[in-house]
Amino acid sequence: MDKENTLYLDLKDGRVVIELLPQAAPKHVARIKELVRQGFYDGIVFHRVIDGFMAQTGDPTGTGMGGSGQKLVAEFNAFPHVRGTVSMARAMDPNSADSQFFICFADARFLDGQYTVWGKVASGMEFVDKIKKGDSRQNGTVSNPDKIVKMQVAADVKE
Repeated sequence: MDKENTLYLDLKDGRVVIELLPQAAPKHVARIKELVRQGFYDGIVFHRVIDGFMAQTGDPTGTGMGGSGQKLVAEFNAFPHVRGTVSMARAMDPNSADSQFFICFADARFLDGQYTVWGKVASGMEFVDKIKKGDSRQNGTVSNPDKIVKMQVAADVKE
């Protein structure tokens, strides 16, 4: 395991290990690691969770409208949106990704080539599956949502 390119995403039910894909999205991976090392994601909620599709997080306001304030140029790549894929959320503009990302519960190949894939779940997908789901009639908006307990770059964790 390349610890510099591995994230630990701690959820209420357990640890999710995410393998980063710097070869696919180098600028996104660098920015995600920078935010993780600042503690940006700690305590942020999963504000949009659609059963059978994906869980979205990374907005400090919890509304889906916020971010870190730094937009990223799209790095679309050949990695498919399948179960366990970690990909950037964005607005209509392809170059509007900031800090929000989502984890796919199931294959979502219709997203391929339109969103930047930057990681994949290596272990702990059973904990992702337990994230509280939102109301499908409200575009997955979650009342009293689950949070990211802590997110760390594996290389920084003293075992």
